[in-house]
Amino acid sequence: MNDDSLRIRPMALDDCDRVSEIRVRGWQYAYAGLMPQPFLDGLSVERDAERRRARFRDGEDGVTDLVVEKAGTIVGWAAHGPYRDGEVRTGAAELYAIYVDPAHVGTGAGRTLLATVLEQCARHARLYLWVLKGNARARRFYELAGFRADGTEEPYEVDGVAVPEVRYVRELGVSAA
Repeated sequence: MNDDSLRIRPMALDDCDRVSEIRVRGWQYAYAGLMPQPFLDGLSVERDAERRRARFRDGEDGVTDLVVEKAGTIVGWAAHGPYRDGEVRTGAAELYAIYVDPAHVGTGAGRTLLATVLEQCARHARLYLWVLKGNARARRFYELAGFRADGTEEPYEVDGVAVPEVRYVRELGVSAA
């Protein structure tokens, strides 16, 4: 494996600080102009890492956290698990999050993470995800990967502002049991 190759592995407790840095910087990068700027400016890597460590120690039921490394440095993170329809878990899977360090956007790290998620979710009939309606870059990324908006939208409230999210789905080819 050369120094530029990407390696996917399960997230470890020691990765929480770096994953939180990627998540917070990812929000600030991807959601500028889509969410209230004071909210984005107030995001804290330290607070996010504290919450992430607590959830990681408690073991989030059915959640798989993955990181992608390049030259030994974590450059991206994804989380997936059972699709949640309100409080009900369905037989489908959901991509809860995928973020790449803004300095590594366009390097293949996101595509590599998503390909691994698709492999790990292959036993499900479909994979859902939610994306901000105005996030054209992310929507294009998912559409190129075979996802399509299914017409379902929900407001996501941020500091009293409704930020619409669109649900995307990709059929995985496994019939529901």
